[in-house]
Amino acid sequence: MQLQPIIPFEPMITEQIPRGEQWIAQVKWDGVRVLTYFDGQEVRLFNRKRNERTMQFPEFVEIKRYLKASSVILDGEIIALHNGKPSFHEVMRRDGIRKPENVEKARKETPVTYMLFDVVYYNGVWVKDQSLQKRQEILMDIITPQENVQLVENFADGESLFTAIKANGMEGIVCKDLNSTYAINGKDGRWQKVKNYRDLIAVVGGVTLRDGVVNALLLGLYDHKGQLWYIGHAGTGKLTHTEWRNLTAIIKPLAVKQSPFINQPQRMKEAVWLKPKITLRIKFTEWTKGRVLRQPSIQAFVDVSPEECMFLQTNSFTQAISYGF
Repeated sequence: MQLQPIIPFEPMITEQIPRGEQWIAQVKWDGVRVLTYFDGQEVRLFNRKRNERTMQFPEFVEIKRYLKASSVILDGEIIALHNGKPSFHEVMRRDGIRKPENVEKARKETPVTYMLFDVVYYNGVWVKDQSLQKRQEILMDIITPQENVQLVENFADGESLFTAIKANGMEGIVCKDLNSTYAINGKDGRWQKVKNYRDLIAVVGGVTLRDGVVNALLLGLYDHKGQLWYIGHAGTGKLTHTEWRNLTAIIKPLAVKQSPFINQPQRMKEAVWLKPKITLRIKFTEWTKGRVLRQPSIQAFVDVSPEECMFLQTNSFTQAISYGF
């Protein structure tokens, strides 16, 4: 493939919905960020970390069924639905596939949809320096929507969209300046996300067992000194009984005698300590003054290195610092 994967433009987290005629709002789909690269001959998919995902999502390799262009880089979110709503846990069942022989079964069990919202490269020319409004015009011209390929809708009233998102228990919205260019490997206030709930990527430093099966995870985040802090335990969320049993087998070679945490977890006596290798996405309501997450809920295991599980990943960092981290 002639086109090299890029790190996509990311929105800043905010709690205030921006206002002005130049701002549009879009649903923040609770899925996997995936860019599609077509150099005129080959189609390949990569996530935001530039890890290839062509095998996991073969539905979108037949690009000519939904694209009218000789070459392109498309940006969007691949989602899976559960009870009519986007489910991060469900889409991660597809994203986590590592064996080609498992793909076809997963396609039948977990259908996915590609929600496209930007184009970075078109017909041999980079369009990243054109305005979002112009890029959206290109996108609408070259994409033929299909049942599993859709264009993300713009809304002029971000406040009303966010109200609807909260009423439906969805993740949030992304507000974008129509004049904004596309900053590769950039993150600034021209794109802003407003979340309906808080989440972060944590690393597992220990577990507790019930009847020989893992029933809760002891979670941690790293500070800027590389020290791992215990931030709470989670035993509820999206994991199935099968996933809990599979996890019990996975942790066996990771067991260690000493706690990897710099502070003392609440469940110290009954814990099985682990090398911090397993990472997962956690949803929570707030930080407590006891330096732990309130109501943490497991969403899905993720392909993120433990070193990236830092307080700085979240806008909760300021609050955590104020509590003594």
